[in-house]
Amino acid sequence: MTLLRDALLAALPLLLIWTLMLRFHWSAARAGLAGYAVTLLLAAWAFGLDGQGIAVAHGKALLLSLDVLLIIWAAYGFYRVVDEAGAITDLAQGLAQLTHDRDMQALLLGWAFASFLQSMGGFGVPVAVVAPLLVGLGFSPLAAVVIPAVGHGWAVSFGSLATAFRALEAASGWPGAQIAPWAAALLGVAALGTGWAVAHAAGGWTAVRRLGARTLLMAMVMAGVQYALATAGLWTVAALGGSLAGGVVGLILAPRVHAKAKALHPGRLAEAVAGYALLVTVVLVVQFVPPVREALGRVVVTAQFPAVQTARGFVVPAETGRRIVLLRHTGARLFYAAWLAAAFYAWRGRYRAGMLKRVLRATARGTRKATGGILTMMALAVLMQHAGMTEALARGLAALAGGAYLWVAPWLGALGAFMTGSNTNANVLFGLLQRRTAELLTLPVPLVLAAQTAGAAVGSVLAPAKVIVGASTTRMTGREGEVMAALARYILILLTLITLAAILIATGPFL
Repeated sequence: MTLLRDALLAALPLLLIWTLMLRFHWSAARAGLAGYAVTLLLAAWAFGLDGQGIAVAHGKALLLSLDVLLIIWAAYGFYRVVDEAGAITDLAQGLAQLTHDRDMQALLLGWAFASFLQSMGGFGVPVAVVAPLLVGLGFSPLAAVVIPAVGHGWAVSFGSLATAFRALEAASGWPGAQIAPWAAALLGVAALGTGWAVAHAAGGWTAVRRLGARTLLMAMVMAGVQYALATAGLWTVAALGGSLAGGVVGLILAPRVHAKAKALHPGRLAEAVAGYALLVTVVLVVQFVPPVREALGRVVVTAQFPAVQTARGFVVPAETGRRIVLLRHTGARLFYAAWLAAAFYAWRGRYRAGMLKRVLRATARGTRKATGGILTMMALAVLMQHAGMTEALARGLAALAGGAYLWVAPWLGALGAFMTGSNTNANVLFGLLQRRTAELLTLPVPLVLAAQTAGAAVGSVLAPAKVIVGASTTRMTGREGEVMAALARYILILLTLITLAAILIATGPFL
């Protein structure tokens, strides 16, 4: 009875946020503040977190917030730099030259290209970069956020050089080589689901039926290449290879534009592409050139935090907070790319006087509400973790599921990602719990862990922190509730598909 009561109490802040954002369309900042206030009250009153524990939680939350905000500020600044040069408009016109099919444009940009960006950049980058391009193509701001947000979900676990997958291996203590095949298989199912979700978000059921075969072929290539690389131990490039292969297939399958269409001058199109080429180049150089990576890795922002114990005996051990490698952070890479792009476009004479002032003013104005939302959501998530509320909620779900735990495992991963905004954080949070529960219930541990990371990958798409990032780049700030409502139906379907696939694997001849 106590377990169920604690789980219900722990769920209250999340239910409040969901209700305020989905039902009443509150902004993430307002809903997050309300949820934070309830969490603070429950943490102190019901779960026994004292003043020191609350202070430690806020310190860790501040570091986590900085980790995210650096990306938001830099991504929005990069967008403004490129937009001031007219490059986004030119790219939209250039893609229209490649194919006149709007739904195929959504698949190429919002699915293949967004997944490619996820494989290199990580948190928030796919939506921050792609959403403005889709707006330039004529998609509504809401669709422009939803399409890349759901489109990159399948590539999260093995994206960002497999950061999330490696975190799962470390947190669970289980060999990654045993988890990888099942994780890649479940994420392959998600790849097909995300493709159809993108088509539906772009053009409804008509687009799903019309592009069904092409979507299936792209998904099979994406999933197949990712599976082959993951099972070969090449986790760090599994999503990169899959997204590139799928993009090539998509370009081959895309219907060509009519010959009479007005063409954009090749030189101007090349200049428009140059901004994003510089971004890709910066990311690759920082990631894969050892001397550069080493030189930029010398400045680290972090802090050592003491152990925390609640009055009810829940312990969070002493640990180092979030390590922010400042000069090679994703935000720093976007910052470098923004300055290089600005220098290039200035050299090409594509700016009017006062560009820098306009970019800085627009960036500050466009990220103000997003900054408030991130700060409150992160504080809420870390408070819940340190008060034992997160574990109480997880254990309540496990107790209710019992022998049917495989039906719960992906959703628990999604819950962790929703709360923390990160597949990586969710795997750290629940990796060991998922393993121990699987062992106690005599379930196949690698499959349960694969379900954890696959569910977290898809669930991270719906995390308020990520929604804020996407909304901030398409002038949807303050309307995050609408974005979450539109995303929720796709994410619920994807989680169901992952769950059914896990059940099929467990009950079939595969194990």
